[in-house]
Amino acid sequence: MSAVIVIDGVALPERLVAEEAQNHPAATPEAARVAAGHALAIKALLLDRADQLGLSPLPEMDEDGREETSEEALVRAVLEAEIEVERPGEAECRRVYDSSPERFRTPPLTQASHILFAPKDETEAAWAAARSSAEAAITELAADPHSFSEMAKTLSDCPSKGVGGSLGQLSPGDLAAEVEAGLGQLQDGETASEPVRSRFGWHVLRLERRIEGRRLPFEHVLPRIALHLESRAWTAAAARYVSGLAAEARDCGVALSVTEDGRLAPGALSLGDLLRDQSAVAARLEVWLDEAEPALAAQARQTAAAAGISLAEFVQNEIAGFIRGADDQGWTRLISAAQGSDDPALACVRAMLKSKLVAPVKTFTLIRRH
Repeated sequence: MSAVIVIDGVALPERLVAEEAQNHPAATPEAARVAAGHALAIKALLLDRADQLGLSPLPEMDEDGREETSEEALVRAVLEAEIEVERPGEAECRRVYDSSPERFRTPPLTQASHILFAPKDETEAAWAAARSSAEAAITELAADPHSFSEMAKTLSDCPSKGVGGSLGQLSPGDLAAEVEAGLGQLQDGETASEPVRSRFGWHVLRLERRIEGRRLPFEHVLPRIALHLESRAWTAAAARYVSGLAAEARDCGVALSVTEDGRLAPGALSLGDLLRDQSAVAARLEVWLDEAEPALAAQARQTAAAAGISLAEFVQNEIAGFIRGADDQGWTRLISAAQGSDDPALACVRAMLKSKLVAPVKTFTLIRRH
């Protein structure tokens, strides 16, 4: 049986966490493992909630034509059933529109031409020769700017030579960054005085004209703003909902267990039942401890007597204190103690008492390595 860890109130086989970690790239293996554990725990809690709500999977197709798995469909159904957000009003959308005017503009358009001088090979000499040819073309164009189109048809190494070097109307990002930056330095109708190098070769650039972006009317972008705000609100609500499920599960200690094959099972521990029937616990615990851990049994009785309470009260206090303060690591240690025991609940109580009453063994290093 694989070791078990507890994350967000869900007991998970460590093997499943290790496999899932491959889907969560992170700076360190431990960070990937933590992300994987949280993802598996959240999925388990959502699938359990789907079962509580009596939901059935109805897989849908995504934009790429991929059909959801049954589990993905159930998770989506839970969130759709449990989360509701208000559609933002026009006033809220107007505030977004007015506070970020640059977000709602058409992109600037650039109409440009170029003559490309590609090197014959990747040697420095070939690149230098291509630059010399580009510089010579710029000199000729300075004397006759209107010959740009004819020169491109004759000299350019780009397919655009067929249209006189015209690159058409361009949006930001359409060209190599160096070429785009070079055009950004030019005025309408201007030819660059220096060639610009890109991975394709040397470019002689000409800016025909630049059309600045314009602000879009509010009515035109209102649906887009509303969808953005609604999506953001839904994402925040979903995060709060999942956080609430995890908090409830942690309050139970271990609300769910995931089996080795990924199925859901009830929580691994029954401490809640123990707290509700403390007299039965005491009777079972004393007999069991006397046989399994006589020294611990004697120490527990002595500690309880010193506090002026019964063994049952002492055990109840320890269980209650553990439940109030235990984190995921504490529950993981408790499950490890319970694994393989004929009576997991009593094994857990013994582990609690040991942590309370038995001092940890100190280790000593005889040889210090430098």
